[in-house]
Amino acid sequence: MATMELTKENFDRTVSENDFILIDFWASWCGPCRQFAPVYEEASERHDDLVFAKVDTEAQQELAAAFDIRSIPTLMIVRENVAVFAQPGALPESALEDVIGQARALDMDEVRKSVAEAEAQAAAQGGQGGTENPPAS
Repeated sequence: MATMELTKENFDRTVSENDFILIDFWASWCGPCRQFAPVYEEASERHDDLVFAKVDTEAQQELAAAFDIRSIPTLMIVRENVAVFAQPGALPESALEDVIGQARALDMDEVRKSVAEAEAQAAAQGGQGGTENPPAS
């Protein structure tokens, strides 16, 4: 399967309709992005059961900003609507295959449980009410 282009218009639908998506955030002027492109494309041919997508950070600045992309290329993997991996840098083929294998092996029930626990903990810490810097007397 060839890679598809993700835009702010098709992003939500694509993520919600697919259980496993790899997203390459890139730009045409980026040397490491151009080096990673054939590795990514070849992986998309080997893993035709997965969705491989690309976000052109120049054309889709709002989407890149929404994911706080500060360095490109950045690879993100979304499984069942949960971002399970995000890392900047061009990966060699062996590292990309390893990351895909690890993402495939994830127990998504455990991942969702961990996410829920982290969100609950963050809510509890944020809801304790105290101020970090009480007013001076």
